[in-house]
Amino acid sequence: MLSMDSKLEAAVGAKSAKALAGALDLHTVGDLVRYFPRRYAERGELTDIAGLEIGEHATVMARVQSFNERRMRQRSGWISEVVITDGSRTLECTFFNQRHHKRALTPGTNALFAGKVSRYRNKLQLTNPDYQLLTEETEGDAADTADTVEKFTGLIPVYPAAASIQSWQIAKCVRQALSMLDVIEDPMPEELRRRRGFDNYDEAIRKIHMASDWPGVQVARARLKWDEAMAVQLALAQRRQRAVARPAPECEHRDDGLLAAFDKRLPFTLTAGQQEVGAMVAADLELAHPMNRLLQGEVGSGKTIVALRAMLQVVDAGRQAAMLAPTEVLAAQHARSLRSMLGDLAMAGELGAADEATRITLLTGSLPSAQRKQALLDAASGAAGIVVGTHALIQDTVQFADLGFVVVDEQHRFGVEQRDALRTRAGENSSPHVLVMTATPIPRTVAMTVYGDLETSSLRELPAGRSPISTSVVPAEEKPAWLDRAWQRIREEVTAGHQAYVVCPRIGDQESSEDVSTGDEGRRPPLAVVEVAEMLAEGPLKGLRLALLHGRLPSDDKDAVMRAFADGEIDVLVATTVVEVGVDVPNATAMVIMDADRFGVSQLHQLRGRVGRGKAAGVCLLVTETLGGTATRERLDAVASTLDGFELARVDLEMRREGDILGATQSGKRSALKLLSLLRDEELIAQARAEAQELVAGSPDLVEFPGLATMVASLVSGTKAEYLEKA
Repeated sequence: MLSMDSKLEAAVGAKSAKALAGALDLHTVGDLVRYFPRRYAERGELTDIAGLEIGEHATVMARVQSFNERRMRQRSGWISEVVITDGSRTLECTFFNQRHHKRALTPGTNALFAGKVSRYRNKLQLTNPDYQLLTEETEGDAADTADTVEKFTGLIPVYPAAASIQSWQIAKCVRQALSMLDVIEDPMPEELRRRRGFDNYDEAIRKIHMASDWPGVQVARARLKWDEAMAVQLALAQRRQRAVARPAPECEHRDDGLLAAFDKRLPFTLTAGQQEVGAMVAADLELAHPMNRLLQGEVGSGKTIVALRAMLQVVDAGRQAAMLAPTEVLAAQHARSLRSMLGDLAMAGELGAADEATRITLLTGSLPSAQRKQALLDAASGAAGIVVGTHALIQDTVQFADLGFVVVDEQHRFGVEQRDALRTRAGENSSPHVLVMTATPIPRTVAMTVYGDLETSSLRELPAGRSPISTSVVPAEEKPAWLDRAWQRIREEVTAGHQAYVVCPRIGDQESSEDVSTGDEGRRPPLAVVEVAEMLAEGPLKGLRLALLHGRLPSDDKDAVMRAFADGEIDVLVATTVVEVGVDVPNATAMVIMDADRFGVSQLHQLRGRVGRGKAAGVCLLVTETLGGTATRERLDAVASTLDGFELARVDLEMRREGDILGATQSGKRSALKLLSLLRDEELIAQARAEAQELVAGSPDLVEFPGLATMVASLVSGTKAEYLEKA
C-alpha cells in the first residue's frame, strides 16, 4: 500500500507522473488526491458554453450537432468541422487532417471535449481538441480515436486540466492512486470531529473524487473546507500569539496637545463618519498591541483628515508618524496638503511657529542630495514628527527616532513585502500601529476582513461637491455603433466646456512595467496610447486638442502635460494608468477605458474616480471586445452596476479562485486552499477561528495535536501564513 508521501510514479507510472508534475506541479500521492475536482457533471447534463473565456483551457460536456468535412483552400488536406452544443449555444471544434474522428463524433453523441478556447469570425472555437466519448460501451473502433469513458456509476468529476493532461486522464490517475492508498490518518482530534459531525478524513478524500451522488459530494466538501479554514486560522492564531511579544507603542490621547490645537482651528465640522472612525482609530492607538485597520472611502471623502488627526495624537505621545504614498507626485501632494492644513502647527524650528508645532518632512528618491540628507537627519533625530514619502522610506538607510504609526495610502499599489518593511522601523521588540487607506479595496483586503485579521472602517458619505458617475459597458465587437457613440459622447462633453480621459493598457511597442498584462496567448496585443492617440487625432476626435501621458515620458514632460490638462489647455488626455492616482481635474467629466477587460476590478474603479470630481456629472465607458455571457463581461457589468469600492472588491474575490488570493498569484507558491470560498463560507471561517483560538491558547505549538500541526504545515506554509498576516 502507498502513503500520502509516496512518489506518484509508484501509483500512476512514470509517464503519467511526469505529465502531472510538469503540468500541475503534483509530485506525491498526497498532492494528487488533494487535487480536487473543479466541478461535477451528470450524464445528460451539458456544460454552459456561454460561460467560456477566450484563452482558457476548458473541459465541456456537449452533444455533437453536426460533422462536416471540406478541403482546405490554401494547402492540401482536409478540415473537419464539428459543431457541438449545450442545447442553447454552439461551439465549433476544428480538426486538421484528422478525418478519422467522423466515426466517433456522430450527431447526437455526448462527449467531454477539452482544449484552448479561441475566437474565429466572432465564434467560439476549439482547435484539435481532445475528447472522451460518454458511452458506456465501445462501439466499432471508436477507442482508436478517443479515450472512451469507463462505465459511470455516479457523478463525473471535472478537474482543472492542462493541454498536456486532460480531466479524464487526471480522474483515472486519481482512482488508480486511491485504490493503492492506505487509510489516511485523520489530522482532526476525534472529539472535535464528532462534535462538528464530520466524516473522517479518509472517507472525505475518497468521496470527493468518487461520490455517486450530490449528498456524498456535499458531505466530503464540508469536511475538507473545514480543514482548510482551520489550517489558516490555526496559523494566524499562532502568529497572533507570537506577535504579543512585539507590543505597539501606547499613544494616549491628550486634551492639551497638538491635536487639540488643530481641532480648535478646523474651519468646518467633521462628518459623523469622520468622528466615528476617528474615535475608533484613537482608541486603537492607545492600546499596547498594534492596530491593523483599513480605512475605505471614495476619493475626497475625508480619509486624509482622519489620518492626520491620528498622526497628531501619535506626535502628542512623543513619537513619530510616517505616511507612505505610491508615487513621488502623490507624496509631495500629501506633504503640501498636510502643511497647508496645519499651518504654523507644522513650522517647528521656524519663525512664527506655534508653541505645539511639529515638523513635516518629505523624503523621496529624487530629492537633491542636501535636502535628502536633511530629511534623513530629521527622521533619525526625531525633529520631524511626520515623515511623508514613497518606498524610499523603507530603505535600510532611513532610520526613525521613535516610529509609532504608519499610514499607507492607496494600499493596492504596494507589494505586501514593501508594506511590511515599515513595520520593522519602530525599533527592537516593537511594531508600529498601521492604518491603510484606500478608495479601492483589493480582494486580498476583503479576504483578511473575512478572516478577522484586519479591522475595517468606511467613510460612505458622497464627498461634498462630488457628482455621481454613471458607468456603461461598450461591447465593441458585438455593437460597433456603440463605440462610435462613445467618441460622439466625448465630443459632446468637450463642446460643453469639459475635458476627458482615454485610458489604454499599453504605452507602445516596447515593454514597460506600466503596461497591463497582455493576457492569454491567442488574443491580440492590448491597445497602446501611441496608436490610439494617432487614430483618434485623425478620426473620431479630429480637431480636438489631444495629448499623450505615460510613465516613459521624462518627469518634466509629464508635469507639463498634467499642468496643461489641469489648466484646460488640453481637451482629451490619452494616457496609461499613470492617471490612476494623484490626478485631480474637476473639469474632467468623461473617461473611455479601452480594452477594459485587461484591467482588474479595483483598477477600473480607481481609474473612473478621476472623473465626476466637480459639480458636473461624470461618465465612464468600459470598451471591450469580450463576448457577452463570459465571466469577464460579468466582471465589467459588476463595475458598471455599483460605485461601492468594498462591494466591488467582494465581487472580484467571488469571481476569482480564492487560491489566487491566498497563494499562487500573490506569493509565488501553489495555493493549498482549494475549496474554501471566503465569501460563501464566512460563517464557517468564523467558527474555525473560534476553535483555533481555543486550541492555540491551550497548546501554542500544537504539541498536543500533532495531526493539526502537520495539517497547518502542509496546507499553509509558514511563508503563506506570514503573507496573510502582512496583508
